[in-house]
This record gives sequence, C-alpha cells and structure tokens, in this order.
Amino acid sequence: MIEARHLRVLRAVATTGSFSAAGRELGCTQPAVSQQMKALEASVGTPLLIRSGREMRLTQAGEALVRHAAGILSGLTAAEEEVAAIAGLRAGRVRLVSFPSGSSTLVPTALAALRAAHPGTRVSLEEAEPPASVELLRAGDCDLALAFRYERAAAVEEWDDLVVRPLLTDRLVALVPERHRLASAPSVAIGDLAGEPWIAGCPRCRGQLVEVCEGAGFTPRIDFATDDYPAVVGLVAAGLGVAVLPQLAVESVRPRGARTVTLEPAVRREIVALTLPDLAQVPAVAATLEQLAHASARQEPGRPRRPQPGQK
Repeated sequence: MIEARHLRVLRAVATTGSFSAAGRELGCTQPAVSQQMKALEASVGTPLLIRSGREMRLTQAGEALVRHAAGILSGLTAAEEEVAAIAGLRAGRVRLVSFPSGSSTLVPTALAALRAAHPGTRVSLEEAEPPASVELLRAGDCDLALAFRYERAAAVEEWDDLVVRPLLTDRLVALVPERHRLASAPSVAIGDLAGEPWIAGCPRCRGQLVEVCEGAGFTPRIDFATDDYPAVVGLVAAGLGVAVLPQLAVESVRPRGARTVTLEPAVRREIVALTLPDLAQVPAVAATLEQLAHASARQEPGRPRRPQPGQK
C-alpha cells in the first residue's frame, strides 16, 4: 500500500534532486528520507530512483508515480480541509424529517437559530409521520427524525437501536365549534362528546382517537378524515363535527371559528428527536439536536415537559 507520507518524500526528492536537500525541505534527516524511499520502493515492488554518484534520477516507474502524486496529495489536502470544515461546523449538511405540526412550530425556530450560529451548515427538510420517518432514518435516507409516540404506545415502540432525545410532552385538546355547548367549559371528558360527529386527523392520530374513545365506552362516528390540520380546523369551525388534536397542531394553524377545550383525563404524546448512534457524533447533527431542544424549551411556558438529559 502506498502511503501519502512516502509520496511526499518522493516528490521532494524528485524536485530537489537529492536525499539531503529533500530532508531539508521536509524538516527531517537524510537517513530518514532514505528509509522512507526504501519503504516506498518495497511497497510498489520496483526501483523508483537511479543513483549515480551524487546524481539521482527517476526511473520510468518513479516518473509515473510522481506524476500521479500531485493529484493524490492535492486531493488528500482538499479532503482534510473539507473534513476540518465539517468538524468545525463551517460546513456540513443534515437531512431532517419531521411530522407536519413539528415542521411548522419547532423546526423553523430551531433552523433559524442553527443558521445564525453556523451559517455554513445546510439542512434539508422532508415531512413524514412516524413510523415512516423512523424507517427513513434506519434506511439511511435521513440523519435526524422528529417523531412522536403516545403514552400508551411508548412500551411497544422499538427505538432501542436509536439515540432518543426527549423534547417535550404534547397534550391533546378537544376542538369544538365556537358556538358549541361546551365551547366555554373549563374542561371536557372525552365521553362528553360521545354523541358528536367527529373529524379525524392522520392515520396514527385516528387510531389513537378510536382507542381513547373506546376506552371511554363508545366508538366515535367519524364523518371526515384528513391529514391536513387546517382542514380539520375548518371543518370543526363550520360546525361539521368535533375533533381532538395535539396542542402543537393547534398552535400551528391558529384556529378561527373553533375553540380548544382542555381534555380530562389528559391524553399526551411525547415529542422526540431520533438519530443513529454514529450520527449523533457528527457535529452538524449534534448542533441541530441542540437547537431543536432549545426550540422545544421555548414552547408555551405552561406546557408540561420532559426533563432534558442531565436534569431531574
């Protein structure tokens, strides 16, 4: 195997014409240059230099190797500089996948702060709900996934192979038309809405809704289902039904014509950032994780939160 340090010595010998002059240029002794040249000739299996008295010239193989050495060494230098820039957050990229309500609330604040602190770091954003986003992470199609899991589902989520950074706990709220009989109530039980038509959200949220309702003794009559949170709010505001949405989703759409009511007993989902153990050591990914944590901490002061790592 040809080593870069040997190529540097060969190039210096070819440029200066002697071992002693090459040693002065490289800051080492003449015997050290001689030893490295012998090692290089042994690795390639052919002589590279012809020594005649005090003169020294390259063999045909030596000329070929010197010709390639310039490109190889310049490429290594460029690679070293690029890696140093990435390690120092002067460059780098992060492929982020997030669920929609996270994309419109946590992500913008986090990425704005990241750009201000590290303008050379580039982040791409794609939207996907878990578990699809988690599979994208495992497949190597993203570096960081913003995901969530409901409290009852936490035990069955298979995240043991991932780095899990808890961000906040998001409470579900009831959403009713502003003239609804319960619009001014301080809180409602899910059973209080048993006879209402329902507007359901994303498939995973829809499943959670059905589970919670059945736990309260009824099956919801779902008249409309949509993944689009503004559409859910619009349908509720038009008086076409009621809904249960995560607080984060409500914050992202600013509902008009609808009222949020605290749901009791509380139903919560945990918002987390996920990455692979090796990726967690990449400076740009680690910096993005930190900014997501800061953005989560700035969300609504009254919101219950999970402690950050190292806190109790």
